[in-house]
Amino acid sequence: MTGMRLTTAQALVRWLIAQRTELADGTEAPLFPAVWAIFGHGNVLGVGRALEEQRDRIPVWRGQNEQGMALAAVGYAKATHRRQVGVVTSSIGPGALNMVTAAGVAHANRLPLLLLPGDTFVSRAPDPVLQQVEHFDDPGSSVNDAFRAVSRYFDRITRPEQLINTLPQVARVLTDPADCGPVVLALPQDVQAESFEFPEALFETVVHRPLRPRPDKTALAAAAELIDEATRPLLVLGGGVRYSGATAEAVRFAEAHGIPITETTAGRTLVPHTHALHAGPLGVTGSASANALAAEADVVIAVGTRLQDFTTASWTVFNPGVRLVTINTARFDAVKHGALAVVGDVKAVLSELDCAPRVATGWTSWAAAERAKWDAHITSLRAPGDGLPTYAQVVGVVNDLSGPDDYVMTASGGLPGELIGGWRGTGESTMDVEYGFSCMGYELAGAWGAAMARPAGVVTTLLGDGSYLMLNAELYSAAFAGHGFVAVVCDNGGYAVIDRLQRGQGGAPYNNMYDDCRTGLDEPPKVDFAAHAAAQGCATFTADTLDDLRGAYAKAREAAATRPAVVVIKTHPSSWTEAGAWWEVGVPEVPVEKARQVRYLRNDA
Repeated sequence: MTGMRLTTAQALVRWLIAQRTELADGTEAPLFPAVWAIFGHGNVLGVGRALEEQRDRIPVWRGQNEQGMALAAVGYAKATHRRQVGVVTSSIGPGALNMVTAAGVAHANRLPLLLLPGDTFVSRAPDPVLQQVEHFDDPGSSVNDAFRAVSRYFDRITRPEQLINTLPQVARVLTDPADCGPVVLALPQDVQAESFEFPEALFETVVHRPLRPRPDKTALAAAAELIDEATRPLLVLGGGVRYSGATAEAVRFAEAHGIPITETTAGRTLVPHTHALHAGPLGVTGSASANALAAEADVVIAVGTRLQDFTTASWTVFNPGVRLVTINTARFDAVKHGALAVVGDVKAVLSELDCAPRVATGWTSWAAAERAKWDAHITSLRAPGDGLPTYAQVVGVVNDLSGPDDYVMTASGGLPGELIGGWRGTGESTMDVEYGFSCMGYELAGAWGAAMARPAGVVTTLLGDGSYLMLNAELYSAAFAGHGFVAVVCDNGGYAVIDRLQRGQGGAPYNNMYDDCRTGLDEPPKVDFAAHAAAQGCATFTADTLDDLRGAYAKAREAAATRPAVVVIKTHPSSWTEAGAWWEVGVPEVPVEKARQVRYLRNDA
């Protein structure tokens, strides 16, 4: 066997380049299309030098914050339906720890992400080095062990030759539909520079194609038997349908039997809004129409979903006697809540599932009538009115001006409820709502990654002022790189959705809206979001009314051809789209003293 003398870092980069993937359209592309990097001690001389040597074969993008870069990589993976994987490298210590939150996002959402944090010396000769956290009882630990709780696969490379066994496992996790999630390879800085004679076979081109495990025939037959007994069946489509590329099979299955279709957060925009069987999104942030059907359904067929509590309304959205059939590649998700589980690729299972439910007369038409009522409700919420524009009205303007190739995003706060419940999709899988980990700050960083991944259409991200302030540095990264998208910033004066939760559960308004936060000033400063975004190289537009917004958003779409375009509009702080579902939260069992409402809590109060 012939070998190549390479450093650990050089071998890793060569392996990354050798990995290919089959995209949804059947074409081939790099499995690892880009690396995001902030260099520091711990990665600049090892991984950094190896990347520079291959700069013409794998692009490297510079971000401003490691968390932002890793969230951009997550957004890239979501936009490519998990067919491509972003790589992020950092220095040791704080640079590495900045990526832990993004790893949590990828883990919760079952998305692939490869993180390469630098690590302290294996030799321990210079210990303690700059940015090293020493563990008195465990000298082998480093801050990178914090990733273990949010990694699907974690390894610390302490010898170069370990890559020979580890790298196939890395590829397995990142491309396996059942085990998909973040991979962390901690790379001690001395080991990055050590060399080994690696077998050339390690760097041969490998094309990774989607795995399609077939279902167990017995389980499939049992599921068909249960579905045959249904008179009020309901189909719930989740993100697994998207990643399997099984939308056509799911729609054909529903059409063949007249089964109403609902969608989860991750499954939104799988089915065109105008489809006759589309009953709306399900759950707390869903629609009253889908929730009404869920309350009456006798058999629910949950496809490619982990049934998160916002989808199930903390398991109150279904009637108590409902029977549940789950179809999922991950057995972990399939067996939840006593479901009759069919484990396998969604496309394969739906193609082989032979059933004939006895759908009750009027069930399908009632579903259509409920959906029509929800549509009318959304239309009424979008209608112009007095006062500040609402989230629903802002979403309506963006929706009206968007086409089937465009891509819309949000995360956390109140906007997920507006997009999930109110968006009228025309293009397949054209929405990314990060509501698995509900990570504030994903909106801008994830949009950068999505804009890189999607050459066609306009990426639009909607976010509140709180998310903008939490993580906005990647606006400059995207502007510098020349990756354009539109960001619609809805300024409602604070964390309005948490204020809503606080008040709605009997609490006093406190520390969420700026009017209820402590300050030592009579007139605290206000952020000029447009000026701030302009200073980072973005095109900026402001709007006061819905007509202003329509014009500003149209101009922003044009400007986004070459750089981020930010539209700022003040919005109503307490107007929301309600789906009529319950969500379980921890309400104090002991009554709290009723607090007085104040405009500002003074430092001397």
